[in-house]
Amino acid sequence: MAGAGRIYVGVGGWTFEPWRGAFFPDDLPKTRELAYMAERLTAIEVNGTFYRGQKPETFRKWAEAAPDGFKFPLKASRYTTSRRVLAEGAESIERFFATEPTAMGDKLGPILWQLPAFKRFEKDDIAAFLKLLPASHDGVTLRHVIEATHDSFADPAFIELLREANAEVTQVVIDDPDHPTIADVTADFVYLRLERSQENVETGYTADELDAWAKRLKAYAAGGVPDDLPTLSGDKPEKHPRDVFAFFISGAKVRNPAAAMAMIERVGILSARS
Repeated sequence: MAGAGRIYVGVGGWTFEPWRGAFFPDDLPKTRELAYMAERLTAIEVNGTFYRGQKPETFRKWAEAAPDGFKFPLKASRYTTSRRVLAEGAESIERFFATEPTAMGDKLGPILWQLPAFKRFEKDDIAAFLKLLPASHDGVTLRHVIEATHDSFADPAFIELLREANAEVTQVVIDDPDHPTIADVTADFVYLRLERSQENVETGYTADELDAWAKRLKAYAAGGVPDDLPTLSGDKPEKHPRDVFAFFISGAKVRNPAAAMAMIERVGILSARS
C-alpha cells in the first residue's frame, strides 16, 4: 500500500509434525521445511530461543534459508521473563544478546519478551525492566515486544511506560478470548498474535474474520488504529506508516499456515516483498 508500512504475516516455528500433508508435502525433506515455509509466508516467530541459547552460525543459517525481506522475530530467554522481579534480569538480557541474534542482519525481527501468565502489572518493576532493554546491539537497531496477559496490564500506565521507553517497545495485540486485547500504538511498529484458529475451518479463521483482520492490519500499517479494537490511552497517535507483524499462533495450530497464507493474499504483500 502506498504511504503505508510493511505487513509481515506468519506463524510460530516451522517444525510441527501435523503440518506434514496439511502444509508441507509428505515427501519434503525436513531440512527443506524452513525454506519451504519462508517462500510462502513473510515472517516466522522463533520459539526455540525462549528455551535455549543459539549460536551465531545458527542465526546466520536461518537467515540464509529465507528470501530477502523476510523477518524472524525471536522469543527472548525464559530465564529473563520468568523471574518474579523483572528488573533483576540485566545479566540474563546481556547473555541473550551475547548469542548474537544480530547475525541475522536485516532479517532479524522484533524481540518478544513473553511474560508468564501470573505476572501482574507492577509499575516500578516494569519501568525498570524497560530501561534494561537495549535500543541497539552491534550497531543494529532493535525493536522489542512485551506479551503481558494478566488482566492487571489493562492499565493506561502500562501504555505510558511503553511510550516513554528508551528503545522501541510495543505490547502484543492479542486476539484470544482469555486475555485482554490492548490495541494502543506505542512505537513505530505493531505486533499481533491471532490465537483463535479453528480446526473445522480450512483457513483457521473464517473468510469474514480474515477480512476484518486484514482491514485492521492495513489500518495499522497506514498509521492509524482500528476503530473496532479496544485501547487504553484514549488518544490518537501521530499518524505515519508503521510496520505490522501478525502471527497466527496457538488455537488449531494445524490450520495456522493456511490462515497466514489467506491473510497474505488479502493484504497483498508476498509479491511486494523485496
